[in-house]
Order: sequence, then C-alpha cells, then structure tokens
Amino acid sequence: MNLPKVNILGVGISAITMNDALSQISSWIRKGEKQYVSVCTVHTIMECQKNDIMRQAVNGASLATPDGMPLVWLGKIKNNRQVGRVYGPDLMLALCELSAQKGYTQYFYGGAEGVPKELSQTLQRRYSGLKVVGAYSPPFRPLTETEDRQIVEQINQANPDIIWVGLGTPKQDLWMASHRNLLNAPVIIAVGAAFDFHTGRIPQAPSWMQRVGLEWLYRLVQEPKRLWYRYLVYNPLFILKILAQSLGIKRYTLE
Repeated sequence: MNLPKVNILGVGISAITMNDALSQISSWIRKGEKQYVSVCTVHTIMECQKNDIMRQAVNGASLATPDGMPLVWLGKIKNNRQVGRVYGPDLMLALCELSAQKGYTQYFYGGAEGVPKELSQTLQRRYSGLKVVGAYSPPFRPLTETEDRQIVEQINQANPDIIWVGLGTPKQDLWMASHRNLLNAPVIIAVGAAFDFHTGRIPQAPSWMQRVGLEWLYRLVQEPKRLWYRYLVYNPLFILKILAQSLGIKRYTLE
C-alpha cells in the first residue's frame, strides 16, 4: 500500500483513514517489517519547526497520522483521497481489538511509574485474549548508555509485535527514530497522552469537542500551567505559517 503524504510546513502527514492505518500496520506485522508511526498534532508540527532533528524523525516515520483536526482538514484540502482522523488513543483501542483477534503481542513503554502496567491490565480486561508481553516506565531523567542498552535487550527478549511509546512530544518521536534499528519489533507507535487517557489519569474531551477541533481548549482548561504555551502560542503561530505556505510566501520541502 502506497499511502500519499501532504506537506504541512515541511512535515509529511499521511493522507489516510483509520482503516488505512490498521491495514498498513497489519501488513507490516505479517511481513515482519521494521517501521514506526508518529501520531501528529499541531504541537508535533510546531516542534518540527524549531528542531530539524525532530522534523527528520517525523518525516522518517512510515506513517505520520493526522491526529489533530487541523491536520485532517488540511489533508482533505491538499489531497483528493479521503482523509480521516487517526487519533492516538483511538488507534490504540482499534489496534488492540484487532490484536486480540489476530494474536499480535503488545509492549507498553512510557508513562509515569505504574502507568504502563495499569494500561496493559485495563486493555486486557477490555479486549479478551489481548497478549501483553511487557510494560516499562523509564525514569524521567536521561538514561545512561548502559541503562538504554539494557532496556533495548529487555524489549527484544519480550519479542512484541507492537511497541507502544508514551513519552510525549518531541521525546517519543526522537526515541523511535534513534531506536528503530535496535529493536526487533515490526511496529513502534508513539501515542502521547493515550497512556494517561486510557488509565483515567487525564480526562478526554467530549466527542463533540473533538469533532469540531476544540479538544485543545478542553485540555487547556484541564492543565493550563503545563499547556498554555502549546495552545496559546503554537496554535496562532501555526495558522500564520499555514497562511504563508498557502500563499506561497514561504516554501517548505519534505527533504
């Protein structure tokens, strides 16, 4: 399957639907390919503007899904094919449901102490037969080379089909790009706050707010001290940059 990408400020966002994502990921697992998936929001795009290594990491993903509604809207405008929201928490649920049917194994990496284990238990209760082969919460500080090597060995010994990464943007995308060749799992997927959403640590916005692109406002009200810059600075700046790109004032490449 050759899925097109649209150029949003120099970041290639996959013009896909949820079914496209599930089909592609299943294909990678069946073939034993080694790929990774970035789940992208406006925040992801803006982090790529200030860090070229981050932009290379996201552009190196075989799928960079439109998680935020503005990226879905832009994907529909820029591409003739159908584009739907591939929201990280929903992708996790859909893929775990499919995994329970097909026997794909999961590993959860990230989140605060105890969160990945709780997440695995929550999903196993929800999807009978879901196989989880490991869960690990890394320390918030940078890992030593020895620690990092030990974690890689631990994950490879568990031999998962899918590694779920919940380290937050941009850390999770950089981690996937730097570790992709070290890990044997066919698929690595970074899903941001999905770990906290599905364990109930952070409430999700109502579905109507998600549909109309107001999830950012809900999250800002929930965590104003942590998220004010992301939404009150990045969002307006994103709109200005998109206007400049659309008018040809500023050109971006995917290289």
